[in-house]
Amino acid sequence: MTLTQRQKISTKDAPSAIGPYSQAIVAGGFVHCSGQIALDPKNGQLIEGDVSAQTERALENMKAVLAAAGSDLSKVVKCTVYLVSMEDFAAVNKVYGRYFLGDQPPARSTVAVAQLPRNAFVEIDCTALVG
Repeated sequence: MTLTQRQKISTKDAPSAIGPYSQAIVAGGFVHCSGQIALDPKNGQLIEGDVSAQTERALENMKAVLAAAGSDLSKVVKCTVYLVSMEDFAAVNKVYGRYFLGDQPPARSTVAVAQLPRNAFVEIDCTALVG
């Protein structure tokens, strides 16, 4: 694939897109992952549980999309975390920190939003190196 080509990524190991977007696009040596919320990939329903459980499910979904693109969490260069409540920041950080170990965690922004799809508590997207 050349630097000007793009490739759609799709895997059944993560929830299907719930709108007119792709799970991820590979272009220019990077995979650009759409935001993941805590949908169960088996039934497409939001999992039950608190923000910690939802963060873990969202990150597991992201791992599956990255794997389908030929990448993984160690190659993530940037994440954006969207929270319905900034009071959940510490709980999200605790789970997030288990997924991004080592001395070079990705760059990250965290943004408070009014609402997320399916009334989720957290959504996470990322950009990662491929290969």
